[in-house]
Formats: sequence, structure tokens, C-alpha cells
Amino acid sequence: MKIIGIIPARYASTRFPGKPLVEINGKTMIQRVFEQATKVELLSDVIVATDDERIFNHVKSFGGKVMMTASHHQSGTDRCQEIAQQIDADAYINIQGDEPFIHPQQINLLAELLKKKSQQFTIGTLIKKENGDSILDNPNIIKVVINNENKALYFSRSPIPYQRNKNFAPTYFKHIGMYGYNKAALEAITKSPMSSLEQTEQLEQLRWLENGFEIFTAETTLESHSVDVPEDLKHFS
Repeated sequence: MKIIGIIPARYASTRFPGKPLVEINGKTMIQRVFEQATKVELLSDVIVATDDERIFNHVKSFGGKVMMTASHHQSGTDRCQEIAQQIDADAYINIQGDEPFIHPQQINLLAELLKKKSQQFTIGTLIKKENGDSILDNPNIIKVVINNENKALYFSRSPIPYQRNKNFAPTYFKHIGMYGYNKAALEAITKSPMSSLEQTEQLEQLRWLENGFEIFTAETTLESHSVDVPEDLKHFS
């Protein structure tokens, strides 16, 4: 099975402009993500997808593979679809470009999930079990509930499930924002209209659920830190 890893990288981040090119211990963030992704044996190739010449030229300078994409894309998924239109594969993994020390094991876990599924439209993502107190009050940490077949039921910035029964301790899962899609699913979800749930919570995966697509999950026990704002760099100093 041919699986391509794609790292969407844009310069014009609202909260942290130029984030892919910030230096962390002697290497830029995008170089660190790229190098981690190339350690995954199940990926046939790894490509940075950007709309900025500074990022494009930098990736070229350290020997990475990079492709220019349109600037109008609203999400990394849309950017991945543009790459998929040019490079044929069975499946694609959207790798977060703001996790400089992302675990290759997590990417591999998602690739294994894609290999196991044979649905016409296959979408996969990762979840991690968490203590409720650590995630419930933070809207930037996305929560997810799953069914008995490990399919996602809903994603939210709010605490889910709500613990009305104080004598029962629910299981809380944090969503790890990495996605894998087979070719048919990637094309279909990028053509789907924006949904009301997506607009409400500002989570693109809710569009997929609301339009009837299934999202399979695999559980990881590993933790990695993302860089959303400049203050997050303290995790790597």
C-alpha cells in the first residue's frame, strides 16, 4: 500500500507568523517535522506542501521534498488534496507541521490503521486517554467520544462526555490532530459543503461527520507538544 506523508506549512499564521521557520535548537521547526516523518517506514514519501517561497526554498536547502500549493486553502486537508491530485497514492497522512518532535510511532500507528481498513471512504485519526481535569477546561484541547468500534461519535472544544453521574468516572480522550485518508475519502471530504457544526466549533472534522463519513480512531499513549503561539517554544528550551 502506497501511503504519502504530507506536511502542510503556511507562513501566514494568525497567532504565530512564520512559525515553520522558527529555529529550535539549531534547526527550523519544519525541518524537524520533516526529519521525524522520514523515519516512518510505512510512508512511501514525505512532502512539505506550502504556499510560501521562503518555506519552499528552505525545505529545498536542507534536501527535503516540497511542493507549492495555492494560497486560498482553508485547511491542511485542502492542501493535501491538491498534492493528491498530482501524486497518486492509495492513502495520504496529514502530518502536523507544528510538532517539531512528533513521534514517528504515532504516524506509523495511523498508517497501520489505514492499511487495516477497506471501506470505500476511509478516514483515520489518533486519540489519547487523558485525566479529565487536564483537558476539560481548555478549549484548545479537542475532546472526542468514540463508540464500541472505535469510530468517532463527536469532537468538541467543550467537555464531553458531561459527567452528570458523579458516581461514575467517564473515560476522556484527547484528539491528536493528525489525519489519514484513502484517496477516495480525501477527494470526497474536500468537496463536501461546510457544515453548521464545523462553523460553530471551528473543527473541520465535524463537517465530515455531519456529511455522513466515518472517522476511525487508534489510541496512542505518546505525547508530543505543538507550537501554537511563541510562548509554546518554552517546552523545547
